[in-house]
Amino acid sequence: MVKGITKRWMINTLSVILSIIILIVVILIFSIIHLFQSRVEQDLHSASNELSMVFSGFKADNPTDFTSLSRDYIENFDKKEQMGVMVLNTSGRVVLTSTGFIPSEDEKMTDFDEAKQSASGYAFWNGKLLSGERAMSETRIICDENNNVIGALRYIVSMEPAHSRTLLFSAIIIAVGLGVTAMVIFSGLAFIRSIVKPIRRLSDAAAQIAQGDFSASEKIEHKYNDEIGDLCDAVSDMAKDLQTTEQMKNDFISRVSHELRTPLTAIKGWAETMQLSERGTLDRRTFDRGMGVIIKESTRLTGIVEELLDFGRIQSGRMVLMKEKIDILAEFDETVYMLKERAVEEGIHLLYDDLDVVYPPIYGDRNRLRQVFLNILDNALKYTPRGGVVAAQVLYSKDDPDVIKIVVTDSGCGIPAEDLPRVKEKFFKANQTVGGSGIGLAVADEIMNLHNGKLDIESGEGVGTTVTLTFPVYKEGEENAAPETVKL
Repeated sequence: MVKGITKRWMINTLSVILSIIILIVVILIFSIIHLFQSRVEQDLHSASNELSMVFSGFKADNPTDFTSLSRDYIENFDKKEQMGVMVLNTSGRVVLTSTGFIPSEDEKMTDFDEAKQSASGYAFWNGKLLSGERAMSETRIICDENNNVIGALRYIVSMEPAHSRTLLFSAIIIAVGLGVTAMVIFSGLAFIRSIVKPIRRLSDAAAQIAQGDFSASEKIEHKYNDEIGDLCDAVSDMAKDLQTTEQMKNDFISRVSHELRTPLTAIKGWAETMQLSERGTLDRRTFDRGMGVIIKESTRLTGIVEELLDFGRIQSGRMVLMKEKIDILAEFDETVYMLKERAVEEGIHLLYDDLDVVYPPIYGDRNRLRQVFLNILDNALKYTPRGGVVAAQVLYSKDDPDVIKIVVTDSGCGIPAEDLPRVKEKFFKANQTVGGSGIGLAVADEIMNLHNGKLDIESGEGVGTTVTLTFPVYKEGEENAAPETVKL
């Protein structure tokens, strides 16, 4: 059963083409018929025009004069092989013919009566004789000097040769039309097939990809570098990206599971230790140590859950910002202060100058921005080895008064050049040996975008990483131009 694109092509295109071809064939056939008939009429009319010379100034003293002159005309007529000539009396009866045979009185000669009534004095007839032969004739009325009808001459030609040629040319035209139609159909079907087959293969491959079989993209082939080829390439690239994303998602789930399991294991272990220990047998130092681990790991677990919740909000477009005028320098100072003790414990030099200056405010959500600061500084400490350096600074210049920049530089392992363009993608994690879910940087980048800011990363493998946060300075009336609550 014909369906889909092929059916639409047959209905919309092929039907129009066939209609045009049929119309052209019909027009050509009728043109051929008209051409042959016009040619015969022209020959008949040309022959009858000679009568104007033969009977010019004719004077009939008696009826036999017209018959005698007509006999002489017929005998000297030079087109006897092409057409016949008949002499008719005033009543329309044939009295003389060029063939010597008088036709039956039953033979209708309507052109004689039409010629008598015509102002031009002649008329044509086209039809079949009693014998069934196709013929065409022209009758011309002969008048005397007083304009009285004294008879008529009728020229008649057989149309059988013309009819045969008409049939031949019509057959040729129909054959050509059928040939063109066949070529259109075959070429059209071949063209449609070149579109339909790749699309069907593409549809099958897409269905397999939708079911998780990304290897189906390897079966997508195309012969031509056209729109279909571009579509095949696009689907193939999409499948590869989906496969990569799927792998990244699986790795992400694995990492998150590990990140969640680690603090839960520590909390459970110390909780069981404290529960199973007899009352009074657990010394204060061990108790404090256990409670410290529980609190620390609980805080860590809360951070992971919050990060996952933020990621879910961003994915679903429900990230909400509560914006206000804030002192970015004060917020960053507090964040650095929170991490100083950790840096000392890990043997990392955290360098930061507490500037006694006042910078212009920015318009943003203080909690979300502190989340960004924590994420950037946490990554810097996480990837910097013991004895390394993490330097942070807040920059504002009157040469560029519209922005405030925060720059965090570490001397850690750095990021490979091939991974650098993807570090802000969801699920992506360049270094699998270091803990973390791999979505913190993606969340931070989205928060910066919601603040009309930028998060830029420069890094070299084995050299270290520099993260630059750029914030637009608050402009008067900005809180009125934008709603206090901004949704992604």
